[in-house]
Amino acid sequence: MPFLEMVKKLTFNRTLGYVFILALLAGAYAYIPYWLETATPGVNKIPSQFHAALSLVLGWLLVFRTNTAYSRWWEARTLWGALVNASRNLMMKLVNLGKLPAEDLHHAHLLLIAFPIALRCHLRNENETLLPSHVKNMAKGANHIPLAIVQQLYEIVGRAKRNQIIDGDELRVIDAELLRLMDICGGCERILKTRIVRSYRVFARQCVLIFLGTLPWGVAKDFGLWSLPLTFISAYFMLGLETVAEHVEEPFGYDEDDLDLDSLCDTIGESVNEVFHRAEAYRVEST
Repeated sequence: MPFLEMVKKLTFNRTLGYVFILALLAGAYAYIPYWLETATPGVNKIPSQFHAALSLVLGWLLVFRTNTAYSRWWEARTLWGALVNASRNLMMKLVNLGKLPAEDLHHAHLLLIAFPIALRCHLRNENETLLPSHVKNMAKGANHIPLAIVQQLYEIVGRAKRNQIIDGDELRVIDAELLRLMDICGGCERILKTRIVRSYRVFARQCVLIFLGTLPWGVAKDFGLWSLPLTFISAYFMLGLETVAEHVEEPFGYDEDDLDLDSLCDTIGESVNEVFHRAEAYRVEST
C-alpha cells in the first residue's frame, strides 16, 4: 500500500531517524517546565503568544535556508543532466561528422566514458588509488584529471582538423560540446567550494535552539501535558528543516540525500557505448 511504503521510507531514512531522536530529547526536556508548573503554579511568566509571533519569523528564516540549500542541489542536478546530454551529443558528432580514424574514435569513446567518473572522483576528493584503472591511465600524473581528459579530446579533434578530416564548420559544432564539458566541471567546482556563509548557518541554528529551548517554558502553563507533544512536533519539523538543508547543500557526497553520481556515470557510459557500437556495426556492414 502507498501509505505503508511511505511509512517504511520514513522509518529507514537515516536523516529523519536522527531528527526523530533529537525531537524526542526536546520532548523529554519539555517535561521539566511542565513539572515545575504543576508543582508551583504560575512559575512560568512567558506568554505563549510570544512564541507564536517568534515562530512566524523563524519560519521565514528556515524557508529561506532550505530554499537556498535546495537551489544548490538542483543546480548540481541540472549540471549533471547537461553532462549526460553533452556526452551523448559529442559522441554522436564524433562518429558522424568527418571520418575519424578508428583508433582515434575508440580513444575518444573511452575518454568520454572516463570523464564523468573522473569528475565524480574529483568532486568527492577521492584518493587517486580509488580511481578506476582506465581513468588513471587516461591522465597519468595529472592534478586535475577531468581537465587532462578534455585536453586529450581536443588533441584528437585538433589532429583531425590538421589532417583535414573535419572542416572548420564541423570543428565549431564539435567544439560547442567540448566547451560544455569544462563549463559543467567549473559549475560543479563552484558549488563544491562556495558553501553557504558560515555565519548565516550558525545564526539559523542558534535561532532554532533558542526557540526550542524556551518554547516549553512558554506553553507549559496554557497547554499542560500537551506541551510535551507540542514541543516534540515543533522540534521535529524545525530540526528536520535545518538538518535536511545542511545535507542537501553539499550534493556530491555519499549520503542518501546526495546526487546518485554513480548512476549518472553509468547512464553516460551506456549512452556513449550505444552510440559508439552502433556506429562500429554500421561501419562493418558498409565495408
